[in-house]
Parts: sequence; C-alpha cells; structure tokens
Amino acid sequence: MGRNNDGKGDVIALFDVDGTLTYPRLGVSSEMLQFLQELRKVVTVGVVGGSDLVKISEQLGKSVVTDYDYVFSENGLVAYENGKLIGNQSLKAHLGDEKLKEFINFTLHYIADLDIPIKRGTFIEFRMGMINVSPIGRNCSQEERVEFERYDKVHNVRKAMVDILREKFKDLNLTFSIGGQISFDVFPEGWDKTFCLQFVEQKFSEIHFFGDKTYQGGNDYEIFSSEKTIGHTVTSPEDTLKQCTEIFLS
Repeated sequence: MGRNNDGKGDVIALFDVDGTLTYPRLGVSSEMLQFLQELRKVVTVGVVGGSDLVKISEQLGKSVVTDYDYVFSENGLVAYENGKLIGNQSLKAHLGDEKLKEFINFTLHYIADLDIPIKRGTFIEFRMGMINVSPIGRNCSQEERVEFERYDKVHNVRKAMVDILREKFKDLNLTFSIGGQISFDVFPEGWDKTFCLQFVEQKFSEIHFFGDKTYQGGNDYEIFSSEKTIGHTVTSPEDTLKQCTEIFLS
C-alpha cells in the first residue's frame, strides 16, 4: 500500500449518512463521531449524502466540512476537500427553468390527486443538484414518517409514482432514486452518488463505500456496485462501527 503525504495509506472510506452514520434524519452519536476521528488516523474518511449541506450539518455537526477529509453533499454536486469547496454543479443550469417547471407542475398535480392516509407540507424540495419529492410531505413528524414508510412498503406509493414520472419525462434522461423513509430523489443520469468519485478515484488505490440502501433502486446502489469501489452493505450505525473496525482497525 502506498502512502499519502499525510501519512495515511492510499485508502479512502466513504460513508452514506442516513442509516449508516446516523439513524434516518437523526443526529450522530458521540460514539460515532469519536470513532470516525480515530478512523481518520488510519485511512482517509469522506461523507457522501444525498441531502444538502445544511441537512448534513444538522446531523453530523456544524463543523462537518472540516471534520472529515472529504464531504460530498447532494451526491457530490457540492464537494469539499479539507474544508475547501472543490466542486459545484446546478440542476437549474443543466435542465433550464422551462423543463423544471413542467416537471414540478406535473408532480404537484399527481400528489394532489394521490389518496394516502395523511399529507403534510413541502412535497417538493428543490436542491442544488436534485429535486426531492415526498408524497406525504417533508413537514411530517417522526411518528408520521415511520407510519408512511410502513404504509409505502405495502402500497408502493413511491414506486408507482416513480414509474409514471420516468415514463412521462423519459426525454429528460432523469434518474429516480428511492431512499430514506418518505421521499425519492430525481436528478440527471450520472448524478447519483458515483458523481463524487471523480474527486477521489485518481488519488486512492482503494475506495471503500459503506451504505444501507445498496439494493437496486436504493440511493446507494450505483456507488455500491461501481467497479471503482469496494462496496459494503450496513444495517445500522452500530453495524457500520463493527464492519469498519474489522476491516481497518483489527
């Protein structure tokens, strides 16, 4: 194994956030924070989340961009290395307002006609590099979030919606990724979590990725199954700790 200038080997460990470092939408434990800093002494550590930097900071702490070697929010469309911004890409510039408006209007009409037990607010969240769509609305409580996830497993609300949007807007070459408990992400092809690999693939001989939604259709699938990474499926933050200890610290 080669050595980088900082004394660490040329190995990087990339981590999904929700379900991997934290429980969905909840804050990180002090045990996990401490573990990740210990891990940084041995390998380079990066975080790659679908959420924007504000939400990742809410979960991992306000100093997140300086706490890790790399932080990739919105799948790497906003990229930080050692606390410095190294990449920034925008959905608005890529698609243009006219196509975006058509997609958003259709989606809101669909949700308006959707018969599900409850609806709250913020059904569409427009981010720098993606649109997040939530049939129940992101303003739901934690209890309502868990209830909807259960309901969705039986009724496939998100899957049915994705199938319709994929067909309706096939000319836009969009990818639809169901992740978390209440929503799905929409972004241009190739703007999944593999987008972040362009910043690290030339610098490291081994790229490990840890995520919980690694099944086909999950928002970790593309980076997990990429030939550029060594993928690891985890079931909880505790499982992440266990697997990382076995791989890097034993």
